[in-house]
Amino acid sequence: MAEVLFYHLTESRLEEALPELLERSLARGWRVVVQTASEERRDALDHHLWTFRDDAFLPHGTDAESNGALQPILLTVSDDQAVNQPHVRFMVDGAVPASLSGYERGVYLFDGHDMEQVSAARLRWTAEKAAGHTVTYWQQTEDRRWVKKA
Repeated sequence: MAEVLFYHLTESRLEEALPELLERSLARGWRVVVQTASEERRDALDHHLWTFRDDAFLPHGTDAESNGALQPILLTVSDDQAVNQPHVRFMVDGAVPASLSGYERGVYLFDGHDMEQVSAARLRWTAEKAAGHTVTYWQQTEDRRWVKKA
């Protein structure tokens, strides 16, 4: 069973929080897939990860390219197992995976100011817990640190 984390964004946007979490995953030696709800969001994140900070580089690609299996971070709209054999799967904007079976970790990031995303995260919490995964809930503090709440 996977460890499933729910990150409740209250103080920053996804574009601010995701790169740091991806850096932490790569530092652990994990391969990553980021599932988005639309091709437009995937492409916007693709562009953002190249430019989010002058002193950083996050090696990544998208499922629109032919070399996805080689990517340490793969951005996708697919809910299937990714071709890059990831250890961790991030889901953003309400994206839902076919299954988290085979992953070490699943991470749902949701915007606390978007009630649709909050409601979707609550449903996913119930589903992931019922599937037997270990679930934890993390919320941002005012200084944008993560605090485990449940």
